Amino acid sequence: MNIAVITPVAGRHSHLRLQQAGLRHGGRRPDHYVVVAMGDEEVRTVTADGEPPAEVIDVPVRDGRLPLAAARNAGAHRALTAGADLLVFLDVDCVPSPTLLPRYADAAAPGVLLCGPVAYLPPPPDRGYRLGELPALASPHPARPAPPAGVVVRGGDPRLFWSLSFALTAHTWRQVGGFCEQYTGYGGEDTDFATTATRSGVDLWWVGGAEAYHQHHPVHTPPVHHLDDILRNGALYKKRWGSWPMLGWLREFARMGLVVHHPATDTWRRTGPGQ
Repeated sequence: MNIAVITPVAGRHSHLRLQQAGLRHGGRRPDHYVVVAMGDEEVRTVTADGEPPAEVIDVPVRDGRLPLAAARNAGAHRALTAGADLLVFLDVDCVPSPTLLPRYADAAAPGVLLCGPVAYLPPPPDRGYRLGELPALASPHPARPAPPAGVVVRGGDPRLFWSLSFALTAHTWRQVGGFCEQYTGYGGEDTDFATTATRSGVDLWWVGGAEAYHQHHPVHTPPVHHLDDILRNGALYKKRWGSWPMLGWLREFARMGLVVHHPATDTWRRTGPGQ
């Protein structure tokens, strides 16, 4: 099986280096490592001397918002052109465990969307993370399935799909049709992808042993700095599918007085004069 790993990148170069090192020390190296630079001219320098060798392609930033959907599509297109049978998507923050690629390859099947458990790392020590220490440091996400190695849980809830780490065959990618590129900036494009996959008859499987380790970085909970992206992308999802995604965040924004819900039109808008 010809395997491609696809990673969109904008900054976080130390994270990218450790991901590349994780792939180098894995139980199965990818046949293709496609790194999609989103307005980041330094990515080629960061990956130049690493193993496995990275093929860097460029996708421009749109109106100051990261084109994550377009970047994943561009990476998939390049991998398919190179002959990939299995597409593995990893966010730049994620370090693959040695068994991630072998487990995804073992579980791969037509009409299936594969998700591996992602465990979260604490801030790195002064000397940085060490690959061999990651399993002991990482904590599984409490809201996502984390089956043990060798176990595949079928019939997963598509609302729990996340784009941090997932895989699918070339056949399934074409069946789904890729990501909707109308989404730009933060949020919504992965929920849309999972919904599109489900409506296309694709099942979601959680793959034990396909762990990835999420490197620590500062976050805002809720992500207030992405408020406008969430409102815009959420409205796009509502238009396409009839319901709002990211409701937990929207309700928290409402509690903070940042947005208001208008039940008559089922819309969320920023608070303030003229809103």
